[in-house]
Amino acid sequence: MPWQRLLEASARLPSDQRLDDWYGTLLDRLGDVTPFELAVLGGKLAPTPGLAFLAGYQGALRLLWPSAPLSLGALCVTENRSVRPADMQTRLTGLSLSGRKDFVTAGDAADWLLVAAREEAEGESPRLALAVVRNGAPGVRVEQLKPLPLMPDIPHARLHLEAAHCERLAGDGWDAYVKPFRSIEDLHVLAALVAWLYGIGRDSAWPQALQLRLLGLLTGAAEVSRHCATASAMHLFLAALFAEFKALKPELDAAFANGPADCATLWQRDQGVLDIASGPRAKRLEKALVALGI
Repeated sequence: MPWQRLLEASARLPSDQRLDDWYGTLLDRLGDVTPFELAVLGGKLAPTPGLAFLAGYQGALRLLWPSAPLSLGALCVTENRSVRPADMQTRLTGLSLSGRKDFVTAGDAADWLLVAAREEAEGESPRLALAVVRNGAPGVRVEQLKPLPLMPDIPHARLHLEAAHCERLAGDGWDAYVKPFRSIEDLHVLAALVAWLYGIGRDSAWPQALQLRLLGLLTGAAEVSRHCATASAMHLFLAALFAEFKALKPELDAAFANGPADCATLWQRDQGVLDIASGPRAKRLEKALVALGI
């Protein structure tokens, strides 16, 4: 991680661009970076928590699939509010995908889509594959949905697939992709939002003690990023990072109360994104504690 780039003063990117254009501008500014660097440096340059989330999410996708194109992408798993393989109806037959996914982060701005689909033969236990399709290709339709109250600047959509030609990625769709992505995304999004907070704190002259604690979280996240996403130790360390971040809430609330009102409004609106996956994260921690004998 090139820490000097995080520490140096830098103007945040403007927000008055289409999502894909903003992301292209970010990549031009950053140059060749690792997935974790994309999350952290992108988070600091983001003008809103939503765009910081986007930088973290894209970094997570690139750690999951190192061959990902440079353009915006999305992982599409959820069907009817479930990610359980047995609840999915989307099917992969040969190299043809059919079905529907209910939540596409970045909406119709996403250029490529990683799709979890069942591929087992009739009578077998559910088995997932992960395949990639291009937005706008024959049989691929992205239906834009209404903005959510949380991070309304990051659109979401529904994906419709009708015999869409795809590329199947190597490995088991659940064990190699969907399962590890939960922790990979948590880590990269946390890092991106902490970097956004650090940038706001630097510009707003927050107390030095708070800025140092935010830097400590980022350096801890960098170490955690080196661990296997399915390892018990990683789940334990990730939970420790979230616990440290939660403990900062009183200091963050006080800092925002004494700073620019527009930043405080953005944070009050969007900070809940870090709580969305708290339930599954707590379950992974419980299993990790048992596995580690703690």
